[in-house]
Amino acid sequence: MNTHRSTDDAGPNALSHVSPEGDARMVDVGEKPVTERWATAEGFVRVSAALEARIRENALAKGPVLDVARLAGILAAKRTDELIPLCHTLPLDAVDIGMEVQPGRVRVTATVRTRARTGVEMEALAAVSVACLTIVDMGKAVDKSMVIEGVRVLEKHGGRSGSYVASRDAQGPGA
Repeated sequence: MNTHRSTDDAGPNALSHVSPEGDARMVDVGEKPVTERWATAEGFVRVSAALEARIRENALAKGPVLDVARLAGILAAKRTDELIPLCHTLPLDAVDIGMEVQPGRVRVTATVRTRARTGVEMEALAAVSVACLTIVDMGKAVDKSMVIEGVRVLEKHGGRSGSYVASRDAQGPGA
């Protein structure tokens, strides 16, 4: 017998994605108002000096890594509901992917916007994660030791819980 409590049970410790019977479920957001929501996430791919130079020179055999990673990130944001089982399908208004080659790493950011009943943090995180994975895939012939790190939500706005802005004390690995 599952002992998890759902939001159908009274109390502050109720779990939103668990039914009264203890089964995983998608939260019903039908009664929530449609509001403007947006979220920004970031992540980093640690790269060797050789790969960093090849990325800067756009000289990888598989093609323009940052352009392909940007497209992969956009696609991931659009398909987040297919990747994460309990995510809602959301009509995305915009997905903006930023790429910055820094010494020893590539910083990836994603900002996702919607007018919906639930937020887009997962879409922003999925976009960053898949863009980082694409960098690894395209650069692995040059650098097999790449590391993806520091994937996190930087900020989110809209909805009942309001705004969240991550502490700037932790500006990613190696910052």
